[in-house]
Amino acid sequence: MDDVRHVLVLPDREAAEEVAETVVDRFAVADEPRLVRDALAGEDDAEDAQWLVVVEDPEGRLDAAALDELVADWDGWREKP
Repeated sequence: MDDVRHVLVLPDREAAEEVAETVVDRFAVADEPRLVRDALAGEDDAEDAQWLVVVEDPEGRLDAAALDELVADWDGWREKP
């Protein structure tokens, strides 16, 4: 099976950190999710940044719908492949 990477987009760092912790606890992922700051085009202000939680899923076992539901609780979304 091909490696799968889920990219979860959150509105701020605090939400991203909480989602990353929840992913580890709820889905028992092997690797710690990575947090990445994603500045919006043309914006230098940290207030205008989205945060990404990158979850590696090498076995493709994570339920995409469950991830969608999780990030929606923090006003986020999962990038569709």
